[in-house]
Amino acid sequence: MENYIKEMNQEESIDFKQLFFKFYRYWYFFIITIFIAMIIAFLFNKYTEPVYKVSTTVMVKDDKTGFDPQALLGLGNLKSNQNLNNEIGVLKSRSLVNRAIRALDFRVSYFLEDNFVTRELYTQSPFTVVFDTAFPQPAGLRFNLKILPENQYSLSTEGEAAFLYSFSSNRQLEDISKQVAISGTFGFGQEIKGRYHNFKIILNPNYVPKEHLGKNMFFMFNKTEDLARQFMDYTIEPINREASIVEISMRSNNMHKAADFLNMLTTAYLQRSLEKKNQIATNTINFIDDQLLGISDSLQMAEMNLQQFRTTNEVMNLDFQSQQVFTMMRDLEERKAELIVKNEYYLYLQNYLRNNEDNIDGLTVPSSMGIDDPVLTTLINELTRLYAERGEALLTAREKNPIIASFDDRIRVNKRTLEENIKNIVNTSNIAIRDINNRINQLSTRINRLPGTQRALFGIERKFKLNDAIYTYLLEKRSEAQITRASNMPDNEVIDEATVDQLQPVFPKKTLNYTIAFLLGLVFPVVYVLGKDYFNDKLIDKKDLESLTSLPMIGHVIHNSKESQIVVAEYPKSSISESFRSIRTNLSYYAQNKEKQVILITSTMVSEGKTFTAINLASIFALYGKKTLLMGYDLRKPKIYQDFGLSNTEGISSFLIHRSDLQGIIQKSPLDNLDIVMAGPVPPNPAELIASDRNDELIDGLKEIYDFIIIDTPPVGLVTDAFLLMKYADVKVFVVRQNYTNKKVFGSIIADIESRNIPNMTILVNDVKMDKNSYGYGYGYGYGYGYGYGYGSGYGYGYYTDDQEPEEEGLVDKMFRKT
Repeated sequence: MENYIKEMNQEESIDFKQLFFKFYRYWYFFIITIFIAMIIAFLFNKYTEPVYKVSTTVMVKDDKTGFDPQALLGLGNLKSNQNLNNEIGVLKSRSLVNRAIRALDFRVSYFLEDNFVTRELYTQSPFTVVFDTAFPQPAGLRFNLKILPENQYSLSTEGEAAFLYSFSSNRQLEDISKQVAISGTFGFGQEIKGRYHNFKIILNPNYVPKEHLGKNMFFMFNKTEDLARQFMDYTIEPINREASIVEISMRSNNMHKAADFLNMLTTAYLQRSLEKKNQIATNTINFIDDQLLGISDSLQMAEMNLQQFRTTNEVMNLDFQSQQVFTMMRDLEERKAELIVKNEYYLYLQNYLRNNEDNIDGLTVPSSMGIDDPVLTTLINELTRLYAERGEALLTAREKNPIIASFDDRIRVNKRTLEENIKNIVNTSNIAIRDINNRINQLSTRINRLPGTQRALFGIERKFKLNDAIYTYLLEKRSEAQITRASNMPDNEVIDEATVDQLQPVFPKKTLNYTIAFLLGLVFPVVYVLGKDYFNDKLIDKKDLESLTSLPMIGHVIHNSKESQIVVAEYPKSSISESFRSIRTNLSYYAQNKEKQVILITSTMVSEGKTFTAINLASIFALYGKKTLLMGYDLRKPKIYQDFGLSNTEGISSFLIHRSDLQGIIQKSPLDNLDIVMAGPVPPNPAELIASDRNDELIDGLKEIYDFIIIDTPPVGLVTDAFLLMKYADVKVFVVRQNYTNKKVFGSIIADIESRNIPNMTILVNDVKMDKNSYGYGYGYGYGYGYGYGYGSGYGYGYYTDDQEPEEEGLVDKMFRKT
């Protein structure tokens, strides 16, 4: 078990090294991608307009006061949370945003184009567009402007969609696309007037000639609706679950503009809250003002009549009895005046409820008129609360929502109850007024007994006192309402205003962008290398072979960088020659004490190097002093004769059809101890010839003559010739080529070979790259084979004479000259 774990750890270590050198082979790719990624990150950071996060905090009123019975059930925060959510809905409402935008001067936006970056010049524009708000202007149209010397500027329009917009009514009038075209040079302060525009441009104190002269700038008129959509993108979140303080924040390229908007938004929110709180007092004042308009004329007329009567008539002082009657009459008149005012309020309230079905914002509450009826006050407060809750629910729900329908039902029931109560109160008030009138009539009978002059004076004074009492009562209530309105404060409060001090950009994050760029610069090459390996369908390393076959590997042949195919003969001291010597040594283990061997060379497909392997393997046996024969059994596409410069007129095919004898087909090669039998003329039936008895005679006869016979066969993936010849071979060498042999084709063929239980079948890897960057590839194939060259990591470089040319002339040339 310990040995198994040790072997596993060694295998993992080797795999890690192999993976490392796979990446190391593409070191230049890593440097290039990291450099490009860093350049992109630098340009992104430099030319991307920074985004800032601006925020303000507001404390929202908590309506939950006093004892809350829901707290006993664990629902104590329910009402508070509902109120907070409702206030958040108000803060996010479009109406509040529109109100804030109208209070700010956002109607014209100014921009500067510099180094491919467009930046808004909020409060920093060197010029100002002055226009008449009563005259509609083109919104959505871009006005390009460039400041010129001598107090002039060039102006041109750009854009396909433009709309005539009225800033006085805040509404779009008509589509004027492609109807506004301005191009020319104008002077600052000059009026630019047309059918759809009327404005002038002036320089302001921000203008600095060195900074702004010749710069590309433009401005645009903005619609309130577009600005509202633009500035609706802010977030509202409570600072924690228990608090009713919310943070309002937004991200913007222009932090000053964002701060001004948020501050105006909170100001508009507090103003709305205060206006809602002052609505009762305002409604009371408006109601009293309407009543005063009618009573002031009556009072003025009564005062003039009294003054005129006293002037034209001499009236004696009243006696005690008359004075007593007069005092009683005055008290009754004051009570009647108060009842009349209250009765007017009841009638007003009755008419208001009938005529205003959707809201009661203009309703005057009873307490403001000195009416202390608890039932009436409770019903009106309940109705007001229902309307308020319904309005808050509409911020998040539609009219057909069941919640809204429930509110409507409760409001209708409350209104019917309130109307019945008002009707009863009016009836009671009328009874009281009739009772006072009866008592006044009784006193009038006593007054009739007075002298005529005193009786007339008494009637005039009584009328004056009644109007004066009503007027005084109304002025008193009006003053109380004004004091209440003046002393009201908003229930909500701004904790921290939005500021721009020490704000840092939230985008782009320069350090983070460089880090991401560096990581991406590493990831892309890694993905490329791993993806290349994953999608590669070629045999790359030893692990690929081991996953497809269990056949032993006889060795490997390194990449041939020479022009000659007969490398062993031309460069006997080269590293590739040592590769074949190592293969020759490994083949001796399969000799099984046989002095003579037949070795068959085949492959999956063409161009895998089986002929190259056969030629050089035969050459290495010949150099070893063994009498060697190389047979070109590829009867369909003979090629060996071209490499040796021999004739192909006679060969195996001519022997098999009885046109040549054995000695006639054997040709001497330029290399000592090496003879060659060519394929001969191409026959029409090569497979049948190879399977004939004549082929048995050929192989048996050659075995008597040679120590080693090297058979070069066609690819087994294309024809069956190699399978027919395998019965003659002592060792079968299956050649695969690194980064060329297809995995699926090889796997299919090798599985078929293994299923046939063919003995002494081995694998030889050809064209292995042994440069210094291919550690993983050479290591996998070469380990344990040969002397020093199999590691592929630089060992042995300089030991062989790969780069040295043969002295004076090639060995093969000398041999040819001898022949």
